[in-house]
Amino acid sequence: MKRQRAKKQATEEDTEGRDSFFWWEDDVLVVNILGKPAASRDAIGKPKGRQLQVSVTEAPRFGRATDHMVRFLAGEFGVAPHAITVVFGRFNVNKQLRIKAPAKLPGVFR
Repeated sequence: MKRQRAKKQATEEDTEGRDSFFWWEDDVLVVNILGKPAASRDAIGKPKGRQLQVSVTEAPRFGRATDHMVRFLAGEFGVAPHAITVVFGRFNVNKQLRIKAPAKLPGVFR
């Protein structure tokens, strides 16, 4: 008689991060961003679906707004700018960032 394999039940750990704008991969925080360039001030906004709104004052030219966002977020997370990697979206408002070992978390992440 052939033995059937038991189907794996989805656990909370398996689905973690799928309905959120951020998730953890070991000590790396992965964040989906909806950028707003040329804003009146640099600010971390509210989650909008599976993205976090982040406004920056820099104009969207040649990736400068993304570079400015990385420097701004480095200060907010207490890391050096080189600890933040832009996975995709350097020239787009839809981005994904990887932040290695953040020293602090802004309130929206709690």
